[in-house]
Amino acid sequence: MTDRNDTNDTTVQAAGCVLWRRSPVDGELEVCLVHRPKYDDWSHPKGKLKRDEDPLAGALREVEEETGYRAVPGAELPTVHYVANGRPKQVRYWAAEALEGVFTPNAEVDRILWLPPTAARARLTQPRDRTLVDALLNQLHLA
Repeated sequence: MTDRNDTNDTTVQAAGCVLWRRSPVDGELEVCLVHRPKYDDWSHPKGKLKRDEDPLAGALREVEEETGYRAVPGAELPTVHYVANGRPKQVRYWAAEALEGVFTPNAEVDRILWLPPTAARARLTQPRDRTLVDALLNQLHLA
């Protein structure tokens, strides 16, 4: 039998958000995606948790670090499990509405895009991230 803490020691713990806003142009829903030059991929803002960091606090910290936007958290979305660099990784996600902010490119994230949900689903590099857009729409009762 495996102790839960043993699992946490071997599984990389991360958290992030499906960041959304209403378009300043037409009021339609937009989802924020981040481009990571290291991987040349498009994903939702996320990152590894610091030791003993609350997952929701970590998710909001990562959103602000990667996008420049503060956010108001909403419902928890499905947790995603996969293997990265030979280690199991668990990423907990929340829906989060963007507040004010300004994106500044950095070494980790060089671009962000605000896209309608259909375009966001198509732009995401990993298929596992696409289901999170659907989960967001369900939470916002737009699906």
